Amino acid sequence: MNPLHQNRICLLNDRPSGEGPIVYWMSRDQRVRDNWALLYAQERARSARQPLIVFFGLAPSFVGATWRQYSFMLSGLRGVERDLRSLGIGFRIVAGDPGEEVVCFAEEIGAGVVVTDFSPLRIHRMWKEKAANRSRVPLVEVDAHNVVPCRVVSGKREYAARTIRPKIHRLLPEYLTDFPEMWKHTFAIDAPLPETDWDALRKTLQVDESVGEVADIVPGEEVAREVMGKFLEERLDRYDRDRNDPNADGVSGLSPYLHFGQISPQRVAFEVRKHRGAGPDAFFEELVVRRELSENFCFYEPRYDSAECFPEWAKRTLHTHRNDPREYRYSRETFERGETHDSLWNAAQRRLVATGRMHGYVRMYWAKKILQWSGSPKEAMSIAIFLNDRYALDGRDPNGYVGIAWSIGGVHDRPWFDRSVFGTVRYMAESGMRKKFDVQEFVNRR
Repeated sequence: MNPLHQNRICLLNDRPSGEGPIVYWMSRDQRVRDNWALLYAQERARSARQPLIVFFGLAPSFVGATWRQYSFMLSGLRGVERDLRSLGIGFRIVAGDPGEEVVCFAEEIGAGVVVTDFSPLRIHRMWKEKAANRSRVPLVEVDAHNVVPCRVVSGKREYAARTIRPKIHRLLPEYLTDFPEMWKHTFAIDAPLPETDWDALRKTLQVDESVGEVADIVPGEEVAREVMGKFLEERLDRYDRDRNDPNADGVSGLSPYLHFGQISPQRVAFEVRKHRGAGPDAFFEELVVRRELSENFCFYEPRYDSAECFPEWAKRTLHTHRNDPREYRYSRETFERGETHDSLWNAAQRRLVATGRMHGYVRMYWAKKILQWSGSPKEAMSIAIFLNDRYALDGRDPNGYVGIAWSIGGVHDRPWFDRSVFGTVRYMAESGMRKKFDVQEFVNRR
């Protein structure tokens, strides 16, 4: 029996179902296992005795992404195609506007239903709206990215972790379940789809190739599971002690895999729940409560990537301090090169450029200093998002947008002591960082 909860499902248009193949429009959840949207699509296909085809619309460019992010994604999708074919499921990837291309593909094969996955981000929602309006068949969205579906946990923008936490925990017994396995699909399409020409596909991209791949982070669903297993075995128990020390190797390393949907957050949460202690509890809070708080924010706040998303108290205090003198003021280019006066900040930025990742605790300091050394909160938001989305493998993610908005504009935080530039937005100083970890060791590491 498929334990898919019906509240994960949302019909995005009102169209009659057809009698053709079922299409799963894969977007955010780029995996075969532990994928509620794919499981739902397969169940629809099995009930209708129809073929199942996974479609991926490859946008030639995507809000600041470079070859670094595209390479990671495409490599993971190669594995998706291989695994789907072993299950008798077709795969088609097409370059172009995803919202247009999925409708064209569905009409080309005479699809009966199109299923897709959930994202709170503006661009994904625009693609879906376009597809829903143009499609002649139902477009069904399944939340395969949240343990508790975003629409279910709350019908409004939550104020803070303390307001969403009890809502999530109350629903966990209902939603935090194991997944069924995919089964070999026996209803084959009449004309098998050709294998993807990945080299030809790359030539369609319009992305900056000067930001190269990250050699030591290997993409893919199987690798993601290995990274999870190693973290659970070796570092989970000490996560509460080591998570704020970038020198301690205490974090999970799962962020890129979660961002690209190469592993299910629910799978990770399900496995973490098998452990007890302060470390597992602290990680569960970050993985489920804090991450799904970010999903909630971006779903109910359309201005999530601008200073307009700040709470009113933060807008007022930052406006009051708008003309405060800045001891240092840097351009975006200087920030990008990591050439400020602050060796800790420079080390964080240069490591982001070189490795595609930044430790979460350091990223808060990094973003707050961009506010301190920029002309305005609006400028600081723009610079921080640009740098994060350009270099981080987990950029363009609700967690990233909300983390930056927390640092610069007090989102999900509260007022603190008043000071220059920040007003009552929480301040972070290098002296405070030195109390958490060996800053000089971090600076010296290469």
